[in-house]
Amino acid sequence: MAKDKTVYVCEYCGQESVKWMGKCPACGRWDTMKEFKVAPSKPSSKSLNIPSSSSEKAAGRIPLHQIDSTSEPRMNMGDEELNRVLGGGLVPGSLVLLGGEPGIGKSTLSLQTVLKLQGKRILYVSGEESARQIKLRADRLGPANEGLFVLCETSLEQIFLHIEEMKPDLVVIDSIQTVQTETVESSAGSLAQIRECAAALLRYAKTGGVSILLIGHINKEGALAGPKVLEHIVDVVLQFEGDQHHLYRILRSIKNRFGSTSEIGIYEMRHDGLRQVSNPSELLLTDNREGLSGVAISCSIEGVRPILIETQALVSTAAYGTAQRSTTGFDGRRLNMLLAVLEKRVGFKLAQKDVFLNIAGGLRVTDPAIDLSVVAAVLSSNGDMPIEGDVCMAGEVGLSGEIRPVSRIEQRITEAQKLGFKRILIPSHNMNGLNPKGYKIELVPVRRVVETVRELFG
Repeated sequence: MAKDKTVYVCEYCGQESVKWMGKCPACGRWDTMKEFKVAPSKPSSKSLNIPSSSSEKAAGRIPLHQIDSTSEPRMNMGDEELNRVLGGGLVPGSLVLLGGEPGIGKSTLSLQTVLKLQGKRILYVSGEESARQIKLRADRLGPANEGLFVLCETSLEQIFLHIEEMKPDLVVIDSIQTVQTETVESSAGSLAQIRECAAALLRYAKTGGVSILLIGHINKEGALAGPKVLEHIVDVVLQFEGDQHHLYRILRSIKNRFGSTSEIGIYEMRHDGLRQVSNPSELLLTDNREGLSGVAISCSIEGVRPILIETQALVSTAAYGTAQRSTTGFDGRRLNMLLAVLEKRVGFKLAQKDVFLNIAGGLRVTDPAIDLSVVAAVLSSNGDMPIEGDVCMAGEVGLSGEIRPVSRIEQRITEAQKLGFKRILIPSHNMNGLNPKGYKIELVPVRRVVETVRELFG
């Protein structure tokens, strides 16, 4: 009987090596080589038999000019937020990976979505829950779907048998870390199992024209568990984010071969499932901010959607020798840069003060147009001077203290006007081509941070 062979695989790029190395020779990352055992090759009779569609050849050369380039109709998921993140719906034959922290609502979102797909044949494969548990959750989320079938199975060979017999329009696998194939002698969830199972599912999705949704776990660093090659295999990678202590969840696209990766979907977690948030600005702004210092409203853009968010800052004298810098929902390095600009260009001494910054609602914002509200909130808290409640702002702050122009300024102004704001501070360069008389909100152009201080605090 042959002995098992030990192989070291980079968990980031999938590079294999017969010996352990501190640095991966392929991607150059340190301490990513993980050990696992590989059994001797099995006879070919036990190799994984992946069914394929008879109407489409699995292999063959096709001249480029003979390929039909007309776009296929996408599957409407019955969820406007999910459709937006996917780029307009689910593409037939695509492989989608949905990841997120434990308990964030991945299974709830998937089951809630397939319950709405009336008239479609759907196979829900669960390797973590029993059929009774899924039924109890489905009763809580919505009316039953006669075309939804539940399969509690972890063997990939058995899953393919049911798929070939049923011919579904959509397959949901919860989760990919629990699925294993007999062709790989390692435990479920290992790097080799995840890679082989994902590759087999991708081949069937492309040849059979069946859309497959994979639910994946994440590791303690916040990245998707398994080899990095898993994210390269799939067509779409969706990240379900949020804090379990907040009501809101954000569905973000990290990779999308069929659409933009800048779109987000916002949900509210309730006892009866996830509710779509069509106008997040009204929910993210609090009504009791009047007279409070350290609060500034910024108009951000996420994808093509303008969102007014509340930026909260607290500046206090450092209790210990070293000042603290803490951020929630904002890049901490960018906060340090903005504080340096305030000290160098405006003259505010913040080196010996603790600065805490929070984006209300549990959101994580990467739009540089939020810089102006961060600066305003910090100055408001530092001087204990509240900002008027009918003022919002949008602008990127440069290293020399100038206010740089931002994109889609018309959408930001319209969103602020719709929510009843009276004034909006925007970069002076964005005034080119704008007609101030065409808006019911006052447009206040600013060139530098110093001008922003004068406009807000006199």
